[in-house]
Amino acid sequence: MKITFYGHASLGIAVGGNTTIVDPHISANSNDAHMTIDTLKADYILLTHAHGDHILDVEAIAKRTNAVIVSNAEIAGYYGAKGFQSHPMNHGGSWNFDFGKLKYVNAIHSSSFPDGSYGGNPGGFVIEGEHKNVYIAGD
Repeated sequence: MKITFYGHASLGIAVGGNTTIVDPHISANSNDAHMTIDTLKADYILLTHAHGDHILDVEAIAKRTNAVIVSNAEIAGYYGAKGFQSHPMNHGGSWNFDFGKLKYVNAIHSSSFPDGSYGGNPGGFVIEGEHKNVYIAGD
């Protein structure tokens, strides 16, 4: 398992031959002007909540890579309605993906899209893969 910090709350996780991006807020990251979303690989995009500083680059990355967007039902439905592949999860639920087991856990925060629409309850993720566990809290 290899984890790369992209800035703010955004991570890249390579595990099980798959690449996952968490909360892609990369193109506006002034800390790394050389990084570009146009070269990032993504099989999955995990979203902890709908705030703009966590979803900024979701559509651009998903459109280019055909990545599956994984989040709560409201966020997954929002992107599904726009034609993106999505996988909704409920709090406390888990699913076995190509990269390992993913559990969607509670988080205490708000969650609304920049356009004001409701983003459902925020969440975190626990990834179990390659004999390692990683907890992603979002904010």
